Amino acid sequence: MRACRFDGNRSIILARLAMFAATLLLLVPASDAAEKVAHIRVIAVSVSEQSDEAMAFRQGLRDAGHAEGRDVIIDWWFGSGRYDRVPEAVADLAQRKPDLIVVESTPAALAAKRATSTVPIVMALVSDPVGAGLVASLARPGGNVTGLTNQTVDLAAKRLQLLKEAIPGARRVVVMFNPETRPNRTMISRIKEAAPGIGVQLKFISVRDAEELRSAFSGLDRSNVDALFIVDDAFMTSQGEEFLQLGMKARLPLVYAHKPLARKGVLLSYAVDHPALFRRAAGYVDRILKGAKPGDLPVEQPTKFELVINLQTAKALGLTIPQSLLQRADEVIQ
Repeated sequence: MRACRFDGNRSIILARLAMFAATLLLLVPASDAAEKVAHIRVIAVSVSEQSDEAMAFRQGLRDAGHAEGRDVIIDWWFGSGRYDRVPEAVADLAQRKPDLIVVESTPAALAAKRATSTVPIVMALVSDPVGAGLVASLARPGGNVTGLTNQTVDLAAKRLQLLKEAIPGARRVVVMFNPETRPNRTMISRIKEAAPGIGVQLKFISVRDAEELRSAFSGLDRSNVDALFIVDDAFMTSQGEEFLQLGMKARLPLVYAHKPLARKGVLLSYAVDHPALFRRAAGYVDRILKGAKPGDLPVEQPTKFELVINLQTAKALGLTIPQSLLQRADEVIQ
């Protein structure tokens, strides 16, 4: 009888211990019991996996304490500069079920917003988020979209002014642009308004693909053009090496917004530091993963713009850049 009572008591004790353990598990937060792995979908039209922008984004996540494979999984999509492929980047979002989406360009941001109104979207290189209808305002975005703007629309006229300062004798400027990019329409308007005051005459050539880009350079040289102004977007950035080679062959000074191309031969660039924006985009990702709502996070505007001048290119083209402009440059390629 004693053995029976002992066995019965032991059973009761074990049952109570099991209930107590189960209660403790219910009280422990899920983040402590098993850390959630966040799925981040990155839609990049122009940058590549080995680009400075991609590396900066990864570094930004590491700086915030995140590690790939441990608490975040980055699901990259690269479009090689082709906007027509963007729909395929968002077509399977319902199946992938990301916790957050990072977008590099305006077309990618618009496609992602059409695809979901609930998954947070962080912009990295969007030029005019208010004008594009992505956010209600920079200070109060509302909805599920926030992030950073590179303000390239606002910089277009300034870049044209810098071209004129670099080449005071320039009168005839060809403006090459992709008409498929929505913010480019605003940039073209800004450039047209600024041209008379700057003292240049503009000729516009639209380019939608690599074939049109090569065709656009046909017949262009220093006999009929003083400089070439490339309106920046993801497609043009992806074709940077191509238009740089074509421009050098035609002996035309090029102005663009992408600093790496200025280091390779573009005469002048003036823009924000793109990798820095991607690194800061990782900060938005961190805040949202920790519970912040996208609509409550103001869109960040850049405060530093970099002027890069390639003096080697200037000398090769027989141009003399005014010393006053060289002194203002953030970087001069000797």
